[in-house]
Amino acid sequence: MTFELRLLATPKAVPELRDHLRHHDYDVRLCATELVTNVIDHVGEGTPVTVRVLDTDDGRTRVEVTDPDARALPVLLRAATTDEHGRGMALLDALALRWGVEQAADRKTVWCVLRSRAEPEGA
Repeated sequence: MTFELRLLATPKAVPELRDHLRHHDYDVRLCATELVTNVIDHVGEGTPVTVRVLDTDDGRTRVEVTDPDARALPVLLRAATTDEHGRGMALLDALALRWGVEQAADRKTVWCVLRSRAEPEGA
């Protein structure tokens, strides 16, 4: 199954995206909304993004968010317990089997691959 949605990265769009992804599991919804939230926080509110959810050949799920700023790259931070921000990529890193960034001259795509529901943790 392939899902694709173009939207403007705004706080209002996050719950709307979650609703569009209601047929996907919780980890897919969480990773997609965290990636869109990163665009809001680090590229700017109102940035046009494309969200894709793709089934891979090995039964896993790939989540992608593309935005037009190839320079603002995600950074995995260690947030202190008192920090109010900085946990999004750590959360994604904990849930995903792997994640990365594909850059082009005029855009970037941040992606992650999630295990299938039937796949045991650690596989």
